[in-house]
Amino acid sequence: MTSCHAEEVPPCHAPKRSVDWLLWGSAAIVLAAYAVQLAVGGMHGHGDGWWAGFTHSVFELVNTMWWGVLIGVLMISLLNRVPREFVMSALGAEAGGRGVLRAAAAGVLLDLCSHGVLMVGTKLYERGASTGQVIAFLVSSPWNSFSLVVLLVALIGVSWTASFVLLSMVVAVITGLIFDRLVRSGVLPANQNRHELPDGFRFWPEAKTQLRGVRVTPATTASMLADGVRESRMVVRWILFGVVLASLLRALVSPDQFEALFGPTMLGLAVTMVLATVLEVCSEGSTPIAADILTRAGAPGNSFAFLMGGVATDYTEVVVLKEATSSWRVALFLPLITLPQVLLIAVLINLLTS
Repeated sequence: MTSCHAEEVPPCHAPKRSVDWLLWGSAAIVLAAYAVQLAVGGMHGHGDGWWAGFTHSVFELVNTMWWGVLIGVLMISLLNRVPREFVMSALGAEAGGRGVLRAAAAGVLLDLCSHGVLMVGTKLYERGASTGQVIAFLVSSPWNSFSLVVLLVALIGVSWTASFVLLSMVVAVITGLIFDRLVRSGVLPANQNRHELPDGFRFWPEAKTQLRGVRVTPATTASMLADGVRESRMVVRWILFGVVLASLLRALVSPDQFEALFGPTMLGLAVTMVLATVLEVCSEGSTPIAADILTRAGAPGNSFAFLMGGVATDYTEVVVLKEATSSWRVALFLPLITLPQVLLIAVLINLLTS
């Protein structure tokens, strides 16, 4: 007879895993639509009615995005092997421009969805990172992970993707610096958590030590890829859901209506921001919609605002930030400081490209 011990997380008392309805439901819809479109002639088969438009859109998006998703899964496999404690320790608790810039760069490099970013952000705060660093990390990170950057390249091209990444980092750094200034002036509370780094810790020597310890074998490669597939489920589920949402928008809203709703006007920008605020979709799900706002509505500024607006107005992020810092003031200053920058940049982009 097998006995159960608390310290072993016994299988006889292991909680049952619930079905991921979002993942499997979205996957079933995407596969069905793709199969239907494949049966009627692929890219050349269309037909009439919203269902024909929906299946055609799914087929088109999947064929455009598949390689980006594949590269993203491979990057998650690799980044999964980088110790998170090493990343957080390398950030330090250095307030000011250099520390905020390092935090923003880490947000771009760390391949996590918006909900995973929140968990890392709260851990950074617990480890003693400055408030400005944590905010810069949260603002720069959700859609800037490597996998989503590759996905955006597939959807809107290298130039626009690079521009969006650079501008989002500018917003993140400016916001982080403002937060640190507000903390120094006493408007916002300082982080009371003690910062602890290993004695004599130096980033590059530690990185070289980590790399020297890497052993590449068929077994470790297979294990790394398997871990990457498992870890990418959260990303893939939202990508599939985003494909369904974007395809529904394409099928139900005509190109003229779409351009009128999300076009490069003040009304279009307002509608875009309302959608970004109301639509509680993880960053992976918002990417195809943002791409459509750029390519179908011809509104690159609105596309940037949609990606960044979800970060600035995400109520989950606001609530978690309040819990981590024990301050509603810190939490509410996030949209207060970030949103005007996003709107200003969006308007300028639309004006410069019109």
